[in-house]
Amino acid sequence: MMINLTDMKTVRSILSRHGFHFSKKLGQNFLVDPSVCPRIAEEGNAAPGFGVLEIGPGIGTLTQQLALRAEKVTSVELDQRLLPILEETVGEFDNLHILHGDILQFDVPQLLEQEFPGMHVAVCANLPYYITTPILMHLLESGAPIDSITVMVQKEVAEKLQAPVGTRNSGAITAAVNYYGTVEMLFTVPRDSFLP
Repeated sequence: MMINLTDMKTVRSILSRHGFHFSKKLGQNFLVDPSVCPRIAEEGNAAPGFGVLEIGPGIGTLTQQLALRAEKVTSVELDQRLLPILEETVGEFDNLHILHGDILQFDVPQLLEQEFPGMHVAVCANLPYYITTPILMHLLESGAPIDSITVMVQKEVAEKLQAPVGTRNSGAITAAVNYYGTVEMLFTVPRDSFLP
C-alpha cells in the first residue's frame, strides 16, 4: 500500500524514525500538498511512453506521482541520508530507479540513453533556489534529447525565466532558456505546501 506522503504526521514519523534533519545548506523543503504533486506529474509529461528524470526526490512525494504515470522514473538524489527513506516510501515501484549523486556531475545524454532507451524524456523537479540556474543550464547545455523540463522554483525565479528578454526583470538565464525553448508558468504553490 502506498504511503501517504502528504500527511504531516506520517512524514514527521518517517523522518524521526530515520533521524533525519533538514539541511539548510541543501535548501531542503519537501512538498506535502496533496494537490500539487499530481498536477506537476501531469503537466510534466509523466505518461506512458515517457521516461522521467527527477532531480532531488526528497522523501518521494512527487516521485510517487511520477511513478504512477510514467513508463520509467529515474531519480537522482544528492543527500545520502534520504536513500533509506526513499527505499521505505517508494521502494515498491518497479519502474523506479534511484541514483545517488549530484546531477551536475552526470553526463546527461549518457544518463538518458542508459536509463530511457527509445523513450521520450521529461525532467521534473522541485529545485532549491541556490541551485536552480546551474541545474537548468546543465540540462539545457548538455544537448540531451529532453522533451520538457517542469520544475518548481521560487516565484521570483519563475518570473525571471519568463520575462521578455532585455527587460529589467530578465537576466542571463532568461536569454539562455529562451534560446533553447519557451517558458510557461503553470501555477503557483502556497507556502504551506512545504515542510518545513
